[in-house]
Amino acid sequence: MNPHGVSVSVQDLSRNYWKAGKRIDVLKNLNLTLNSGDRVAVVGPSGSGKSTLLHQLGLLDRPSSGLVQFDGKAVEHLGDTGRAQMRSRTIGFVFQAHNLLPEHTAQMNVMMPVLLAGGTQRAALTRANALLAAVGLGGRTQHRPGELSGGEQQRVALARALVMGPGLVLADEPTGNLDPRTASGVFDLLLQLNQQLGSTLVVVTHSESLASRFQKRFVLDQGKLVEG
Repeated sequence: MNPHGVSVSVQDLSRNYWKAGKRIDVLKNLNLTLNSGDRVAVVGPSGSGKSTLLHQLGLLDRPSSGLVQFDGKAVEHLGDTGRAQMRSRTIGFVFQAHNLLPEHTAQMNVMMPVLLAGGTQRAALTRANALLAAVGLGGRTQHRPGELSGGEQQRVALARALVMGPGLVLADEPTGNLDPRTASGVFDLLLQLNQQLGSTLVVVTHSESLASRFQKRFVLDQGKLVEG
């Protein structure tokens, strides 16, 4: 588990696609610096590239040009295997759709990243139970996703994202499918657990009220990122 948050540097990053012979520029020479432990919200209209930015930070996609560095080390030289290893050990993801495995219990869903990374059954069980208790589901570890409410499922997803002690946590509209009250509770948990963990946190959200709770807020529009 990482003892501290990852520092992130994005330099002149661009991402474009070709569609019907036309180039579409989603991110344009974007620059971003995050210090270890920073908590950042990114807001912007639909289609502004927020998810594309998270995919770059999460090493799920490669830039058309530009650099991404973690703790001062560039990642563009990493092959697919190296990127996958860095994702599993360094990055935690929380998505709008919780993406839990329906056939497994909440406990096993949270254990899975530890087991896939080569951790022991005992270590995975200990970490999973501790995090499920932290998100208020200590009594529901043996329930499958279909037996949990939407808010409970997202709390399981949050526990799963944090189980490896990631240095960087990326959340893409993590409360978008929840009612306002439930969303606020899940958001409280995300901020509380992140603070305890000390990881760097980047959250994409449409909610201005949620974004206002962050120490840094960026607006992404027409491929450019502006603090404000």
